Formats: sequence, structure tokens, C-alpha cells
Amino acid sequence: MTLLALMLASAAHANPAGTIRVIDADTIDVGGDRVRLFGLDAPEIGQPCVLGGQTIDCGRWVSDLVKARFEGRNARCTTRDIDRYGRQVATCDVDGVDMGSVIVTEGWAIAYRRYSEIYDLDEKAAAVAGRGLWAAAMDDPEAYRAASNAAPAAPAGACNIKGNISSNGRIYHRPGNRDYDRTVINEAQGERWFCSEAEARAAGWRAARN
Repeated sequence: MTLLALMLASAAHANPAGTIRVIDADTIDVGGDRVRLFGLDAPEIGQPCVLGGQTIDCGRWVSDLVKARFEGRNARCTTRDIDRYGRQVATCDVDGVDMGSVIVTEGWAIAYRRYSEIYDLDEKAAAVAGRGLWAAAMDDPEAYRAASNAAPAAPAGACNIKGNISSNGRIYHRPGNRDYDRTVINEAQGERWFCSEAEARAAGWRAARN
């Protein structure tokens, strides 16, 4: 965000203050404002990890821990940015203590070094002590989100014909076609997988020329 844009955003968004409602381990509502905590990153709700030999919902686990510590308490936040979802990215103090520092020190989130080194030492302390997430085996939250947002893999079985929609219309690609490997199926846009050419043709798709 440019300096001018940040100044305009700051003018439009007063620093949040008020009662905390925990959304997840790195996102909270403060006095009705949605806040993404600055400088840390936590696993998503539904993100698995292995703890004590068992697979658990790591995102839910740390969210519940943050909620137990901070839900209903009062915070005063300092807005540093506005993210692409319109949330204020902020540091928040609770009774004079940096909420983000507590969360990272307890191992409930990791330092988000892509944006800041502010909690680097807090994370190292949690890692050495094996607290929270550091006692579990877990994918990096950013890597997990990227994998979750990737194009879906081919369905199991023989349904591996790609029904693609492009400027040339509805085209299906069979394994071995020239463009098969680089064709990505986006089911949200009406593209789909077929189990046979007959099924694809019946649905209105035609075969790729190559």
C-alpha cells in the first residue's frame, strides 16, 4: 500500500478499541471492527496437524486457546495497513501487553516474517520450549492456503477427461492431447471432468483438435 493510500485508509479507519471477539488465532473483532493481527500467521480453521500421535484441527485448537485468553477483554489497537479483504491490519494491546507477542510466544501462531520481524524472537522462544504449534507437526499456514486454493486434482478412477470452457467454446481434452497437461479445470466456472468422450459430447463439449 502506498503512503498516500495508507494515510487515506487510516483517516477512514480510526484505530479500533473495545471488546475482543475472537474469530480465529490471528483475526479478531474489536469494538465491531474486523482486525487482522499484524506480524503473525496462524493455521486456518480446518487445517490439520499431528499432535501427540493424533491428527487434530490445528486451526480450531489454537483459536480456542486464543479465545480462552482474550475473549471479552478490552483492546486498544494501532492500525498499520488495510488488507485486500478490507480488514484493518493492526497491533493490539490488552492491559498494556502486546496481544500478538503473547500469541506467538505461546506458540499459537508463527511470526509472519514476510511482512515483519517484530515477533521473530517470540517465535524462537516458543520453538525452543516446544510450546503450542511447536509441539505439533504442521504445514506452514501460508503454504497450506496456497495448496488449498490450487486447482483440484483429477477425480479418482477413469474420469480424467478435462471439459474446458474457452473463447473457442466447450472443448474436452483427453490424456495425450497436446494441451491436456496445461489445461486447468475450474469447476466454479462450469468446467468439469468427464468419464468418457460420449459423456462429454452428450453434455455439449467437443473434442480438442490436438
